[in-house]
Amino acid sequence: MAENKHTARQALQEWAAYVENIRRETPAETGLSRSDIERKKRYLEGRPLEWITYFFPNYAKYPFAPFHKRAITRMISNPEWYEVLSWSRELAKSTIVMFVVLYLTLTSRKRNVMLASSTQDAARRLLAPYKANLEGNQRLIAFYGEQTSLGNWTDLEFITRDGVAFRAVGAGNAPRGSRNEAVRPDVLLVDDFDTDEECRNPDIIQKKWEWYEQAFYATRSISEPTLIVWAGNIIAKDCCVVRAARYADNHDIVNIRDKDGRSTWPEKNTEQHIDETLSKISTASAQKEYYNNPVSEGEVFKNITWGKIPSLNKFKFLVNYGDPAPGENRGKGASTKSCVLMGMYNDKLYVIKAHLDHGLNSDFIQWYIEHELYVAGKTTVYHYIENNKLQDPFFQQVFKPLVVKARKKQGVSLSIRPDEERKTDKATRIEANLEPLCREGRLIFNEAERDNPHMKRLVDQFTLFTLRMKFPADGPDCVEGGYRCIKNKRLTLQPTITLPAAKNNKRL
Repeated sequence: MAENKHTARQALQEWAAYVENIRRETPAETGLSRSDIERKKRYLEGRPLEWITYFFPNYAKYPFAPFHKRAITRMISNPEWYEVLSWSRELAKSTIVMFVVLYLTLTSRKRNVMLASSTQDAARRLLAPYKANLEGNQRLIAFYGEQTSLGNWTDLEFITRDGVAFRAVGAGNAPRGSRNEAVRPDVLLVDDFDTDEECRNPDIIQKKWEWYEQAFYATRSISEPTLIVWAGNIIAKDCCVVRAARYADNHDIVNIRDKDGRSTWPEKNTEQHIDETLSKISTASAQKEYYNNPVSEGEVFKNITWGKIPSLNKFKFLVNYGDPAPGENRGKGASTKSCVLMGMYNDKLYVIKAHLDHGLNSDFIQWYIEHELYVAGKTTVYHYIENNKLQDPFFQQVFKPLVVKARKKQGVSLSIRPDEERKTDKATRIEANLEPLCREGRLIFNEAERDNPHMKRLVDQFTLFTLRMKFPADGPDCVEGGYRCIKNKRLTLQPTITLPAAKNNKRL
């Protein structure tokens, strides 16, 4: 009993410190008359972005990104609206939702807010910033009056002095009858509803979705406009966020970087910060948490085999295969170029060296030279470059002159053959030709290159490969192209077998 009292007392102290911190960070302007306040309030309420910046300086530390502004406008401008925000971590989706909801409730546009999360405790934590700002934000109090009311003012449910109700519920709990006098919930918030463990069980996802539709969503009024907002990433192929998106008026997917590889909120998340953060977790985790791409490791290539490469002079020949990819840029948004040195020995395909990165065309040619120098004449190397009809003009006009220039400048003997063989569907081709090798332990990656960033990227693309191609597969595509060239070359090198002519048998 004493321990429970201590825990409760500590929680109260922490809450008081939290509210006090908000109070210090939101000092009210001095010297404003009541008429000044009313005039400024009307001005700010007509400009929601300025309203947010003024009343929440402790949260709005960075300029809004364009996607923030568009989302705020959508949710404020449409009384009846269904929004799903699948924004990466560190893009402030829950905070932006709080800004919108407090704007709508304090300006009397909405009257009854209900928030749901995966558990009751999670819902309580998500409701806490609303309650703390209504208690301690000095600017809100100066413009809208004291909000704390006597009586029912708890961490799960409270009604402001202006009569706006807030309630938090966990999935599976009973939200029925959540009225504020005659007003049914006109704001329904769902935040962090999916969990990794639950998404592994489709029965649980179905049960939670039914609770949302039948118990939570059904608390709304049919005749009154309602704002429904989901805030959650796509953490599985089938999760409640994905299901909600099918019904939404707008599903906003924003990743930590855009399709061109640039930070979507550079004022807050610099490229250096993103690189540093993502370098500390696996590629699969980064894709799920920061790119809304719940790829599963080992879906096709289940077991990667690392091994020692035989002496290069044991290989009859090697193939160095490259895919140039369009683009002349070292930026993260540029197309990925790849160049892989490989060979077959004792019916095993060895991936010896790999370059897989963004880069200039001159970088790409240099990779060929590096692989040629690495082999150092220990065996024959056939250099190939992917070259379909669309790529051929580029090969003739750009890459051939670059090769000639590199030969003269570096004094190397380098000849690159265009691979003009017509290819079938990329995903099925990679799976059909390489998965059996991987499954049987006959696709072997050079263990001496395990810490090479290029080889790491290549192995990541293998482990995260799916037939849906939701993650880049330039590396596996390059390995498949080289493997095909090796098989074709081995056929041409096989000795010709001459069968003796059959003797004519005399008929009896």
